[in-house]
Amino acid sequence: MSEIRERWASRPAFVMAAIGSAVGLGNLWRFPYIAATHGGGAFLIPYFVAVLTTGIPLMILEYGLGQAMQGSAPSAFRRLRRRLEWIGWFALAISSVICIYYAAVMAWCWRYLGAAVTCEWGATTDEVGAFFDRTIARAGTPAAVSNINLWLVLGLALTWAAIYWIIYKGVHRVGRIVMITVPLPVVLILVLLVNGLRLDGATQGINYYLNPTWAKLIEPATWLAAYGQVFFSLTLGFGVLTAYASYLPRRKDVSNNAFITSFGNALVSFMAGFAVFSVLGYFALQTNAPINEVADAGIGLAFKVYPQAINSLPPVLGSYTHHIFGMIFFITLLSLGIDSAFSLVEAVVAGVHDKWPHVRRPAITGLFCVGAFLLGLVFLTDAGLVWLDIVDHWSLEYGLVFVGLIECIAIGWIAGIRPLGDAINEGAEIRVGLWWRVCIKLITPALLITMLVLNLIKEIGKPYSGYPVWALIVGGWFVIFAAAAIGFILTRTTGTEVVE
Repeated sequence: MSEIRERWASRPAFVMAAIGSAVGLGNLWRFPYIAATHGGGAFLIPYFVAVLTTGIPLMILEYGLGQAMQGSAPSAFRRLRRRLEWIGWFALAISSVICIYYAAVMAWCWRYLGAAVTCEWGATTDEVGAFFDRTIARAGTPAAVSNINLWLVLGLALTWAAIYWIIYKGVHRVGRIVMITVPLPVVLILVLLVNGLRLDGATQGINYYLNPTWAKLIEPATWLAAYGQVFFSLTLGFGVLTAYASYLPRRKDVSNNAFITSFGNALVSFMAGFAVFSVLGYFALQTNAPINEVADAGIGLAFKVYPQAINSLPPVLGSYTHHIFGMIFFITLLSLGIDSAFSLVEAVVAGVHDKWPHVRRPAITGLFCVGAFLLGLVFLTDAGLVWLDIVDHWSLEYGLVFVGLIECIAIGWIAGIRPLGDAINEGAEIRVGLWWRVCIKLITPALLITMLVLNLIKEIGKPYSGYPVWALIVGGWFVIFAAAAIGFILTRTTGTEVVE
């Protein structure tokens, strides 16, 4: 007797969930900085080339696989070829690791949201920096795994409680939630953008962000940065897109949905750059500092530079200006993060439930959330930022890239790409053909191999960020090999899957 698989309530619910998974924290703090430092407006050329030759083709592959096989990543690969199941489990193992530290970043957002209410982070640049050091960057050594911040523990608990509540009942609730959580950060970014554009110095910041440096186009680093940004920001290789598409009926469009998701993600990233750099331009003017010295990448931008910029805003809303815009910014981060976070957990829950359908979904979700919460405590210690940096680097630069590479090899060269293409085209609004097959079989694998090789060469030449070798082995290579081992173990484990 076959089990009736859950279905999305509507196509918009699926599209919004997919966009929510893709649009995350990196759209606000990573894309603008990457674009500004790799050619400004000129960066858009390699970025959209990467979207068309890697992002969309690989997204169509993952969507098509999930829909055609009606299963999560492990189940889909198992139904494709029994020995390929480990690819899906490997992807989910890497996703689990990423979700654990991603939730820790959201715990930092909760702490800063609370601090924004009272401007607890201080009124001066030095005070904001000191608050950042006390809250996040508390030690520069990975050995200092102690002194867990209880406020951050509360934030982590809130994050995992929200994730559990959103997904434990299945995709029907997810479909309703994303109708709120996906538009909300876009609206809030627009609020930040409108405020930023009216500030003195905004033009300077936007010029730094978009002024094209055409010479950057002949630098390989620019193209690798574009492909890396596309690959990481579209949730490729996580197993999420395969799980989400498995809740679509067969012969429903996925190819056009891939275009919508990819360009929706690009639009939010592009808009976020205006919101961020308009305010940074104003901050640079107020502090009489060059914009390139004010701009920062990643966590430093979100938790140190931007709060400093908020403190410098003119009192357009009276004495509440800094409180209100601080709250808006960190609510934006939380709303960006939650969709990506619960999509990663959904992928894992779907994978486990597909293989052991007799285990109730709420139990799987609860066990994962509690386990991830406990493991995530290490990122709230004095050495939390160090370990997060190490694990993030290896998970993204090696784990996900390797998943994408073996997906292309498995579909393009082992299982055969034409049957999957035919299944996709049954309901396609945009048919896939030669361009898609060439990208999956040749272009995308070649680029991913290049990324892996160049990263390995850098790693051999100089230890990442100067961290001790033992920490890089424990937090880096051990994580990758452990994920692969989990994949092989779960593949050899007998399940009780009911085939639809």
